[in-house]
Amino acid sequence: MPISKASAKWEGGLKAGRGAMKPAHGPDVAFSLGTRFEGQPGSNPEEMIGAALAGCFSMALSASLGQAGLEPQTISTTADVSLDKDGAGFKITKIELSTTASVPGVDPAKFQSIAEETKKSCPVSKALAGTSISLKATLQ
Repeated sequence: MPISKASAKWEGGLKAGRGAMKPAHGPDVAFSLGTRFEGQPGSNPEEMIGAALAGCFSMALSASLGQAGLEPQTISTTADVSLDKDGAGFKITKIELSTTASVPGVDPAKFQSIAEETKKSCPVSKALAGTSISLKATLQ
């Protein structure tokens, strides 16, 4: 299996500094103290984790549905990542996934079951095993 790569660079002190995260095959994603903790426009590492989980889950759900003989038309997933104070530092305390899928012919209970199992088995979910991950799965 290939190794996925990413990098980050930070320049300056914490308050006035600026950084950039970069997937090996994607654009730089700028971040700062303000974008991470003060609600300023821009990104932060937690958004990148959320995007990774939403993408991994969506792809894994498509595979899981396919293994059940179902062909999804669309799967859209969002991730709300909570970063909270933890002693002297911070911790990602929970991630709330919300997915909406169009899957012709699927029984709603079967869809819920497949979605919950997929949440547990996608590689990024496994990497985040120390974080509470909830799922709201809706059929269109």
